[in-house]
Amino acid sequence: GKHRIVIPCLGHFKEEYEKVSKLYMNNKIQTTKYTLLNFLPRNLFEQFHRFANLYFLFLVILNWVPLVEAFQKEIAMLPLVVVLIIIAVKDGLEDYSKYKMDKQINNLLTKVYSR
Repeated sequence: GKHRIVIPCLGHFKEEYEKVSKLYMNNKIQTTKYTLLNFLPRNLFEQFHRFANLYFLFLVILNWVPLVEAFQKEIAMLPLVVVLIIIAVKDGLEDYSKYKMDKQINNLLTKVYSR
């Protein structure tokens, strides 16, 4: 069968560890959905999969048509923008707490069984 090489990450084995560890996948836990680069587009994509948000977006777009305009354009956008911001902040805070928990779990000391 195949054998696995385990090299401790100690000072004098550091070069060997870095060379060998590139060959294997790491076992870090990542439960977060977002990164700093994809937060806004991915969050908006997820929010507009909700029917209520699509409905209010339709009303905002419809209000920009001069023939159908019921009230001021900016006031029609306000409820949708407020809801989108509140949900984005909530999702961002939840994802940040997941990031902190992942970081804490990934930095735990573990015991390795050795015969």
